[in-house]
Amino acid sequence: MLLAKICGLTETIHVEKCLEYGASMCGFILFYPKSHRNLSLEKAKELTSFKHSKSNVAVMVQPNKSQLESIKNLNFQYYQIYGDQDPDEINKIKKRYGVKIIKALTIETKEDVLKWKKYEVASDIILFDSIGKEKSLSFDHSLLKYVPAKIKKMVAGNIQIQDLEKISKITDIVDVSGAVETEKKKDLNKIKEFFLKVKEINEQN
Repeated sequence: MLLAKICGLTETIHVEKCLEYGASMCGFILFYPKSHRNLSLEKAKELTSFKHSKSNVAVMVQPNKSQLESIKNLNFQYYQIYGDQDPDEINKIKKRYGVKIIKALTIETKEDVLKWKKYEVASDIILFDSIGKEKSLSFDHSLLKYVPAKIKKMVAGNIQIQDLEKISKITDIVDVSGAVETEKKKDLNKIKEFFLKVKEINEQN
């Protein structure tokens, strides 16, 4: 079964609709002002406060201790972490804050993909993303053949709705943001179209 995460949510109505349509995870970008999807702590608190929202993801780049402390009382179940932290540091974050970890790897080469081995134990999910971060770029998905099926995988990076069928064969979770936006804002019609396609794929399999 293909699970779906919508990342970079910034408005209440979009969170509500994602939950209504069956999002497995909702992602919220913190401490990254380069992104037009970056949230203040106040806005993050508001958007993660839905009672039936049980898989909120704090998306962060190399978070420091004060940043982590500032969100410890917010309703996040996952921390999605970009950066070059060693596995011990990831493990400490996981234990200290009682969250699950999505370790994000940015992919250009086979060597980048093979870093999954380094984080296998410390992470609950390994995210394979493009190097774009705030830009929508893709990477060569055939490189994921070097990741065994036992690893819980999430794939991101300029994934479009028409790509979902193909993506569903190589990952457990698909992570999109720009694909459900129009002019850098989440688009309710595209969000609905995305989830209908995910549902269609799951019904076929």
